[in-house]
Amino acid sequence: MAKIIYAPEAVAEIREAADYYENCREGLGQAFLRSVESIVEEISSDPLRWRKVKGRFRRTLVERFPYGIIYSAENDRIFIAAVMHLKRKPDYWKKRIKGSG
Repeated sequence: MAKIIYAPEAVAEIREAADYYENCREGLGQAFLRSVESIVEEISSDPLRWRKVKGRFRRTLVERFPYGIIYSAENDRIFIAAVMHLKRKPDYWKKRIKGSG
């Protein structure tokens, strides 16, 4: 399994979304966290499975929730750049990776 590294902004996005969903319905925030954890495990075991969206960055979707995970995979390292809501400013995360290809 590859080492997972999260951008601080991605961690904040996960927390904000989990809090939002938990406020909507008790337990839904935890369900969101489990869905993110599950797809990150899938990324870790097969990082080249999903299509590239910008340079070396790829995107996959979070099951049951309208979120995508933007990540890059190099050697034994997965970098999670963003956990983005699919209906809001889809390209906002690109400024985080300027110059990283």
